[in-house]
Amino acid sequence: MRMDLRRLCLVIGGVAILAACGSAPSTGSGGVQTVSLKIIVGGLSKQIYLPNMLAKQLGYFNDQHLDVTLIDEGSGQASEDEVLAGNVDAGSGAYVHPMVLNAAGKKIETICQFGIAPGEAEVIDARKAGSIQSPNDLKGKNLGVTELGSGTHTLTLAILGKAGIDPTKEHFIAVGAGDTFIAAIDHQTIDGGMTTEPTISRLTSSGKGKVLVDLRTPDSTRAALGGDYPFIGIFVKNDWANSHKDVAQRLVNAYVKTLKFIHSHSAAEIAAKMPADYYAGNKDLYITALQNQLSIFGTDCKMPAGGPETVMKIQQNYVPSFKGKTSNLSETYTNQFADAAS
Repeated sequence: MRMDLRRLCLVIGGVAILAACGSAPSTGSGGVQTVSLKIIVGGLSKQIYLPNMLAKQLGYFNDQHLDVTLIDEGSGQASEDEVLAGNVDAGSGAYVHPMVLNAAGKKIETICQFGIAPGEAEVIDARKAGSIQSPNDLKGKNLGVTELGSGTHTLTLAILGKAGIDPTKEHFIAVGAGDTFIAAIDHQTIDGGMTTEPTISRLTSSGKGKVLVDLRTPDSTRAALGGDYPFIGIFVKNDWANSHKDVAQRLVNAYVKTLKFIHSHSAAEIAAKMPADYYAGNKDLYITALQNQLSIFGTDCKMPAGGPETVMKIQQNYVPSFKGKTSNLSETYTNQFADAAS
């Protein structure tokens, strides 16, 4: 059932919950029109999505005369659906979504690629570390993903495929992230799974989990997947970008400024700007987790050269539903706004 976005839209940092997201444009200082935008995010508290809330907390959206409502959703898979349906203006999710949709004739494009590596890891139940010592040992195991068809699912398929394991014979279980992922490990619902920070560090620091494949830096990602794998960014419908160029530019301006803040401040200074409930009760662990993967964030919103080709090759080689398909990559992302922002 499609969620009722009107009930879920929270004005982050505001004083009211709106019955409906968005409002009529208004004129701000200097005569610049303030525009209301709705952005659905595939998990606001996940650190791979950090630039979204950080931009909000730093006031960078307001600086661009944008009244941004951030909508929290469990995975990027649902985000793409809401963007396509026109229920939101933009979505924050994995680049693979625009690429896969393009092959089906549905056009959304990434206008800011802020995640230049996944920031994920395949984490196994530490109790089973003796029998699972490499990706080859994942054959026949119960593997957790955020949601079937999500970016975490695709990454798992890639790791299995590179290990020579037939992904059609594997068992994938949608377990979300955070507390639900940890519970799945605790109850042995899964033997391991693909997840994000700070879930990774929560598991490893408690001794419950062990990292099997690390995708938390560009270097480790290249080693595991054979090339750069751009992950989280901001995508919109292609026709929306073409008809809202000024607004799209302002949005990318805010994200570029946010990335510059990330690369000029420590993990502790960045964490201090985030809502306290994002720490899951342990701020020090949150900071450590962020430090472990700060290099996944780019500096300028630009798509890494060769990244789209790597993502499509992985789809074609290891994702059964994409066999024999191809995408027009030039329609799946643009550096136009990032170039102007820089």
